[in-house]
Amino acid sequence: MKEIKAFVHRNRIADVIRALKDAGYQNLSIIDVKGMLKALDSKEQGYSVEVGEKVITEVKLELVCADERVDEAICLIREHARTGQPLAGWIYVSDLLAALPIDEEEPSRG
Repeated sequence: MKEIKAFVHRNRIADVIRALKDAGYQNLSIIDVKGMLKALDSKEQGYSVEVGEKVITEVKLELVCADERVDEAICLIREHARTGQPLAGWIYVSDLLAALPIDEEEPSRG
């Protein structure tokens, strides 16, 4: 299994999520983060006192999928996250060692 993390402009995330869900991807999380992608306009950008730099509110998308679906997911993210800028965000792919459900049952300890 793989974990895909993508940092996307906030105004593009709805289209990305819709495309992924329509393609059958289910294990999605989205988190608002402060980042340093190039702002699309002055309204998107603010100054962070903590960082001491201009930042924007980006969205970090986290997706877990089977190895054989990674290329498809990346294509969907790239297609729907475009902003018209040469660089509209980043996609990272990592191997997962395990994916375990949280359930009511206590694991047996031997």
